[in-house]
Amino acid sequence: MKYFAVLMCIALAACNDSGAKQEEKKAATGASAAPAAVPVSVLEATQRAVPVSFEAVGRTEGSREVQVRARVAGILEKQLYNEGDAVPEGAPLFRIERAPFEIELAQARGVLAQEASRRDLAQQDAERLKGLVERKAISQKEADQAASSLQQSAAAVQIARARVRQAELNLSYTEVNAPIGGITGRAMQSVGSLVSPSGDSALLTTLTRGDPIWVRFSISEAEFSRVRGSESIEVKVELADGKQYPETGKLNFAGSTVDAATGTVQMRAELPNSKLELLPGQYVRVQVQAGTQQAFVVPQTAVAQNETGRFVWVLADGKAAPRQVRTGNWIGADWVVLDGLKPGDRVIVDNLVRLRPGVAVVQK
Repeated sequence: MKYFAVLMCIALAACNDSGAKQEEKKAATGASAAPAAVPVSVLEATQRAVPVSFEAVGRTEGSREVQVRARVAGILEKQLYNEGDAVPEGAPLFRIERAPFEIELAQARGVLAQEASRRDLAQQDAERLKGLVERKAISQKEADQAASSLQQSAAAVQIARARVRQAELNLSYTEVNAPIGGITGRAMQSVGSLVSPSGDSALLTTLTRGDPIWVRFSISEAEFSRVRGSESIEVKVELADGKQYPETGKLNFAGSTVDAATGTVQMRAELPNSKLELLPGQYVRVQVQAGTQQAFVVPQTAVAQNETGRFVWVLADGKAAPRQVRTGNWIGADWVVLDGLKPGDRVIVDNLVRLRPGVAVVQK
């Protein structure tokens, strides 16, 4: 029994010693569990003038695009330009067979001469009979018939003269010239083909004026309302490779209706393009600048997003607090904040991944 009592005492002492050590470990662990304040950099929110701008995807188009069509039927004899060349207004592009129209013109001139001769004869008869009727040598009916014949001959001359003019016009249409200056498209008909003013064979080529060039794009209804009230509007274009187009354009068209399906308004801008750097049909990024406004600007890295929208972290009473914001456009590496901040707010700009609502933070 004495031996058993000794063993029990030793066991109890060991348990007490182990429990004491565990209590000491828990106390040490609890003392070190308090998280250290997260070091952060902050930016004091201040308003400044920033440009009012909107971005959209646009597509370029020629300021004038013309289809060159045959206006008479005939064999296409010659192509007088190289596809893709820039040509001035009035430059010859195609030639249609002339011989049939030269014959038609000669016939029309012959008919005109014939009708003019008949008119002259009718005029002489009318004048001679007019004198006879005054002397009562012939009846008034004969004189009236002569006057009517003169009028009919004069009308026939007018018709013949119009046919001559039509024949001359048809002959001139055998020379197909550029109606505007611009860039030529590919030839739609081959030399030797029969072309006509109607049907698929009428289209010979296209001409596109690329200087100035137009850019068509759409902006939202809200953006349109802000652009509409601005007096100074500039349009800038960024190419697909990220290169900024050097020329600045201006709006030359704004839609009068809002697209019910997309809620956008059609817009069009005109830009100088003397070097033809922009080609019709290109997709470009469009930036519309309409004056300036007062707003806050924060680094893009300071703006985060969750299910409710974009927000920033602000330092308040030594702790991090999220603040919902309404953002505008980018300015370089910064983001315009239109709503959600007040002057003097301290916006946290780094170490965002370590932040949680209420976490202690300390400014670096």
